[in-house]
Amino acid sequence: MNHQPVVQLFYNPASGSFSPARMAALAAAFEAEGARVVRSESVREVPVLDAGATHVCIAGGDGTVRHVAMMLARAGATLPVAVWPAGTINLIAREGGPSRPLARFARDLVQASLPRDHFLVTLDETMFLACASVGPDSFSVASVSGALKRRIGRLAYGVAFLGVLWRWPRPALRIDADGRGLACEAVYVAKGRYFAGPWSFAPAARVSDGLLHVVALRRARRRDFLVFCLDMLLGRDPGARANAMALTCRALAINCDVPVPVQADGDVVATCPVRLAVHPAPLPFH
Repeated sequence: MNHQPVVQLFYNPASGSFSPARMAALAAAFEAEGARVVRSESVREVPVLDAGATHVCIAGGDGTVRHVAMMLARAGATLPVAVWPAGTINLIAREGGPSRPLARFARDLVQASLPRDHFLVTLDETMFLACASVGPDSFSVASVSGALKRRIGRLAYGVAFLGVLWRWPRPALRIDADGRGLACEAVYVAKGRYFAGPWSFAPAARVSDGLLHVVALRRARRRDFLVFCLDMLLGRDPGARANAMALTCRALAINCDVPVPVQADGDVVATCPVRLAVHPAPLPFH
């Protein structure tokens, strides 16, 4: 009987730091571990799991990882999964700790070593893995030019933020967290530790703990948002501020009387009102 591992390598050729040579080296590293590699391009179409796959590697940014992980979760698949960062910010890959040499990365996946549970979060009809928010940053993400993002990477978010800074929307939001109702003007939901890079608004959040870590800003004026960002940059806890409400829950509703964009893992995925809940079955990331 053939027990050769089969690694399905999902990749996005449109992602920020995609390199055909790097993808070839990644496939060769898996083959050196005795695996057969099935390459699957994943851009906007729904990814499909190969019937013979025993392991999954996702090479791309957070959006690519989100789409493939969502497909696996919906299919009930529990295959070992690994993420090779090849995007703009790569929050999900950052959750795995420091980057590993290519040979060790391939060996860890093929041998299914060092697993960690990663709970996804359902958000209406979609899912996310790292973080979601409604506020100035979600308006910025909604304004990002895809063409500019391909040219200058994460700086495109800064350009989009300048437009938001000028008009500065302050929607009246209402959140319901496991039966607790609160009014606010911005809300941030963490499944993992990181947000917009190596920073955190919920230092205690972990992908493996099965909880949503929520920080809501009662007021989200320009100066309030500046304080929120400075706290993250300086390693302070934004949820400890008097203007903030910090809580944990397993389900959350975010309501608003007007449509407001919701960003998750760096993409706008919905508009309020939305409901979020921790998915019951985690994926094993390696």
